[in-house]
Amino acid sequence: MFGQHFYHKSIRNTVIAFGTIFNNINIRRLDSSGNPLQTVRVPLSYAPKEKFMARLDQQASLTGPDSSVAITLPRMSFDVTSYSYDPTRKLNKNQKIGVAKNISGDTEKLNTQYMPVPYDVGFELNVFTATSDDGLQIVEQILPYFQPDYTVTMIIDKTYMDTKRDIPFILESVDYEDSYTGSLTSLRRIIYTLKFTAKIYLYGPITSSAIIKEVSADSYTDTADQSPSRSQRVTVTPNPTSADKDDSYTYTTTLEFFNDGKNYDEETGTDT
Repeated sequence: MFGQHFYHKSIRNTVIAFGTIFNNINIRRLDSSGNPLQTVRVPLSYAPKEKFMARLDQQASLTGPDSSVAITLPRMSFDVTSYSYDPTRKLNKNQKIGVAKNISGDTEKLNTQYMPVPYDVGFELNVFTATSDDGLQIVEQILPYFQPDYTVTMIIDKTYMDTKRDIPFILESVDYEDSYTGSLTSLRRIIYTLKFTAKIYLYGPITSSAIIKEVSADSYTDTADQSPSRSQRVTVTPNPTSADKDDSYTYTTTLEFFNDGKNYDEETGTDT
């Protein structure tokens, strides 16, 4: 089972897709008259919440020696939090998917793969801000798109199977934390924690085999004989023989009759 290496990057591409959803969020600063002063793109990084919390705790003072190299807010981070099997989306594990493709000028082959396995991947998006308005601007640019899910079409495999699948990212909950208490020189931090679930499928190895474009069957009249001789051969081929699965084609059936006492040899591929 584990002797064949395969890696379709399904989880990796899901993580990239999740981060791409939130990598272009901006906030706008206004003056007292409501005129725009500054537009700031909110940085996004792949890191756990605890990492930023520890860094913010180290720079808790606005006047300390670390104030010149402090982490600037607002900022966002995301991380994978869980993997769990989803039995409600289970497919027939014995069923196969087949795709005929010509890869790198090679002979066209039939690529097959067993049905994928459903998994739920948990994500956590953390929004760190120093002011309430910055946090509200960011959250209000996210929540309207999740009702409660936002679907992304992902290309799972383009080389062998031409697999595309719609992956829903479901918003499960939104938590809010505000460290409002403290001295006037303490750094205020507002944290929104948004939890998501991605409904993905994990795919197994791909098996390639030659495509059968000719089928022959011999029939015998005297089957009681210990060494019966063929009397008729039926051969079926597609027309045209160069047709693939997406073309319009028919079948050509050829009948041959024999009384030469020969039989087809599977090892040599000839009549002997």
